[in-house]
Amino acid sequence: MTDAVLRLIGVSQQYGHGATAISALSGVDLEVCEGEVVAIMGPSGSGKSTLLTIAGGLTMPTSGEVVVEGQHLADLGPRGLARLRRRSLGYVFQDFNLIPTLTALENVTLPLELDGRPRRAVREVGLEALASVQIADKQAAYPDDLSGGQQQRVAIARAVVGGRRLILADEPTGALDSATGEAVMRMLRGRAEAGAAVMLVTHEARHAAWADRIVFLRDGRIVDETRSGSADDLLLGAR
Repeated sequence: MTDAVLRLIGVSQQYGHGATAISALSGVDLEVCEGEVVAIMGPSGSGKSTLLTIAGGLTMPTSGEVVVEGQHLADLGPRGLARLRRRSLGYVFQDFNLIPTLTALENVTLPLELDGRPRRAVREVGLEALASVQIADKQAAYPDDLSGGQQQRVAIARAVVGGRRLILADEPTGALDSATGEAVMRMLRGRAEAGAAVMLVTHEARHAAWADRIVFLRDGRIVDETRSGSADDLLLGAR
């Protein structure tokens, strides 16, 4: 297998202290390599979203290491983390996190503009990203004028714009109809085939089937891992 874009080494996350402490993750070891899609599945409260936020540098783990493209996130500091997210890391949030005063296109291109790229080139790349999720016709619309599904597609376009090397997606098809959800999974699969590493949280076996590997979490621990198979196998493993 090719080099790992993302490495989680002994990652644990604990909230609180003493007798009331809650362990969200316990000693998680995981690698995601370029060209690979990894799906994270498990019951509610198993630590899936916590794992994703730590992988994206949005939360620092209580213990363990997170390495993205050879960079230890704990060593980067706020500016270094911001630079990494602008250039290398795309994140699809469950609640979209779009800026209401910016249009769909402006939301998508904002990370590239903050990184100092030329405006004309940024606009072109942004339109391509919107087209990849079938929403280029809404480029001038503001988030409040878009449906939940349309907002989700804008959020996905923002995550993949500019050739990010690592794409993290938390239930990226949750607000989408079946046909659009399949199109999004096809697009993420295409990004992996172009060299990105993709990790997504999903509860849908049919979407996890697009992945190369499926990792099952329970009570903050990896309890199983399998190559993608039939939807029935995936559903059985997720229980």
